[in-house]
Amino acid sequence: MGKDLNITVLMDFYGQLLTEKQYAAMDMYYNQDLSLAEIAEEAEISRQGARDFIKRGEKQLLEFEEKLGLAKRFSDMSARIKEINEITDRETLGAEDQKRLKTLAAELTEYL
Repeated sequence: MGKDLNITVLMDFYGQLLTEKQYAAMDMYYNQDLSLAEIAEEAEISRQGARDFIKRGEKQLLEFEEKLGLAKRFSDMSARIKEINEITDRETLGAEDQKRLKTLAAELTEYL
């Protein structure tokens, strides 16, 4: 089973919406890098049960993101803030820089 590292980001945003057992299994798999066999032993379930918890959890996290879009919004806002910081670090700001800063500010305002 290949790991989608984007799931760890979604766990940060939506992990607490999963059941305790799903979250625990996914935390062991993604954050603690345990194998399915190790998770099964720790949780006292079968290897297939551990896999099922993880697969259902992944599906739910992806559905939460599809409906709520918090991780994408965060990523978009972070990119805009990074660009603002890069522009403001310049020694002089030209007219184009000022225009771009206003555009970025407007875009960030839309997220609020």
